[in-house]
Amino acid sequence: MVKVHDTTGPRPRHPEKAHKPDNPVRRKPGWIRVRAPQSRIWAETRDIVRKGKLSTVCEEAACPNLGECWTRKHATFMILGDICTRACAFCNVATGKPGPVDEDEPRRIATAVATMGLKHAVITSVDRDDLPDGGARHFARVIHAIREVSAQTTIEVLTPDFRNKDGALETVIAARPDVFNHNLETVPALYPRIRPGARYFHSLSILNRARELDAEIFTKSGIMVGLGETREEILQVMDDMRSARVEFITIGQYLQPSPKHAAVEKFWTPQEFKALEQAAWSKGFLMVAATPLTRSSHNADADFEALRKARAQGGASA
Repeated sequence: MVKVHDTTGPRPRHPEKAHKPDNPVRRKPGWIRVRAPQSRIWAETRDIVRKGKLSTVCEEAACPNLGECWTRKHATFMILGDICTRACAFCNVATGKPGPVDEDEPRRIATAVATMGLKHAVITSVDRDDLPDGGARHFARVIHAIREVSAQTTIEVLTPDFRNKDGALETVIAARPDVFNHNLETVPALYPRIRPGARYFHSLSILNRARELDAEIFTKSGIMVGLGETREEILQVMDDMRSARVEFITIGQYLQPSPKHAAVEKFWTPQEFKALEQAAWSKGFLMVAATPLTRSSHNADADFEALRKARAQGGASA
């Protein structure tokens, strides 16, 4: 069900990584084991995705929570195709030259959201550096399409950084998503090796700018651990997020998709994740999700309700 990590048919999945030496894939510890999907509801979710000719980050990024989430009829839709213009060292999404924008995709996603009865829909995308607006208009069209057929559904967007795309963030925020999520992914010292196409402080700035554009929007960001970062660097990222008025932080274990991807330097234990969670709460986040299997959209529906409740009870937003 999940695509092969290094190739998809005759086309290399990660052509930019082909020349790199292999990094052995370490055996996962027991606390990261997940069950293979097999339920009837999982199959129904798969069929809805297939019928709509939709992409999901669940499949493209080889998410370990796919079985659990799809069994709950929760999927994270990935718009603007399944080929990314970036080449991040951690990511399993295919890299290359994307095809044209599918103008009918917003309608099909809205139909899938309504069919699945989603209370909370999460929309993400590949990076589209080839588009003048980075795909921002398409994000807005998807938001509007969902609202037309399922007005009660809350919407979370997980966007690229829209680097060098003036006005792109404004276009997305003007469509009024309930949650704006943009992941910092890792600590700044690792950006040149892990996220070479991005800039740490630019990513921070768009999170802060989102709140400037709409004070009511919820903001969210996440990082992976296990790439060689230190605890002190993670704590500094937490402080940076709070300075940018981020309210919800997610922290999960990096899992190496293939030998051509960045190596796992460390598997953080559940106890270490608990310590990171406690540190994040102490810094004033309204919502914290920090476990080895935490991913940006894992349990997003329940977490959004908890986030909304925390703000309603007077939690600080800055």
